[in-house]
Amino acid sequence: MASAVPNTRVQWLWKANNDPFSGLEPARWELYSDVENIIIEDAFQAGESHAVLDTYSINFKHGIQILNNDGSKQRPIKRQIINRADQPPRKERFTFTPTNPDRPFAGLYGWISPFVRGAAKELNITYSQLPSKDRTVVRMIVERAATGIIEEGKKVGKQHEAKKMAEMLTAKKSLGMKEVWKCCARLYSMDSFLYRKLNEAMRLIGSLEHEQEWRTNIHTLGPFCLLLWDNPFGDKSTEPGTIFYRGATLSDQSISVFKKDCLEKRKKSRSFPAFTSCTRNLQIAELYGNVLFIMTVKYAFTVDIAPFSQYPDEEEELLSPGVCFTIERVEYKDNKYMVYLTLVQQYNQTDRAEINDPRNLVFLDRILDYAAGLPLFTRLRDGSGLDWS
Repeated sequence: MASAVPNTRVQWLWKANNDPFSGLEPARWELYSDVENIIIEDAFQAGESHAVLDTYSINFKHGIQILNNDGSKQRPIKRQIINRADQPPRKERFTFTPTNPDRPFAGLYGWISPFVRGAAKELNITYSQLPSKDRTVVRMIVERAATGIIEEGKKVGKQHEAKKMAEMLTAKKSLGMKEVWKCCARLYSMDSFLYRKLNEAMRLIGSLEHEQEWRTNIHTLGPFCLLLWDNPFGDKSTEPGTIFYRGATLSDQSISVFKKDCLEKRKKSRSFPAFTSCTRNLQIAELYGNVLFIMTVKYAFTVDIAPFSQYPDEEEELLSPGVCFTIERVEYKDNKYMVYLTLVQQYNQTDRAEINDPRNLVFLDRILDYAAGLPLFTRLRDGSGLDWS
């Protein structure tokens, strides 16, 4: 599954000083986004004179960026090669701020996110036709995902970034689901509008007020979501006892929700409705925010995307949407709240209906590994009243 990641990385930067051509103050350099960086470097390596971004054009000969709608607005740029280990961890990646302080988590949705279910319906595929099982649908889903990325890019003024990501994805469509999934993991790991828009939509799941909004996004973001979710390497659950970390910036109101929940006599199952980035590295997660989530795996599906990430030293682990948790306790230590969670995969009535459908045996092999899931599957099967012979 793993592929070699180069030890060095090319970075392009632009000068951010108020007067970028003045030498009277120390230079302040800002990074281009990951996708912009790829666009610029590809043009540079191809020997082109310019690279065109969504807001700026890059003039390699003069070493400047030029505002697309005002040629007089220019700034110096520079190219540098750094060791990947020297990259600082990204604050936004491992912290989050809930959209609704009264609802910092979601309810119980089972093994399969409603967003994934909606994507399968949108694509008119059954669970036995998931791309990890049926290679004949891979090309179609990749093309739909690429089209959706381009449509979303237009909405936020990122047409060039969207086009580049779509090209990267469609280049893999004939290479099989494993190569497609690696590309999806890489795209998701990048600093771009794609992972932000996908998670913004999925975090609305469960909100009656925003239901139409997230369902509308299934048309454009659903195909990519399904490709990323349907990990062809993920046939085993994560080792029980594994600990992941994630920071957060939460209001007192949100923190009180966690405190109240863990005091309930009967612990309720909650879930993360979106893909959730966390890390195995405590030092990274505790750098930011006023809350640290400490998540211990009891039984859950997660995936290590570090081998495919632009930032492998972040040790990013991706929790699948719908992974459930119980809140064990909340502590306050060293000016930070520690929220202890236990991750455990759950099922709901919709999952039960799918388990009772013999046509979905292939899909269930994807969800349940024999070590942890077979006893549960056996109980559900025996109680279904169906003839499985």
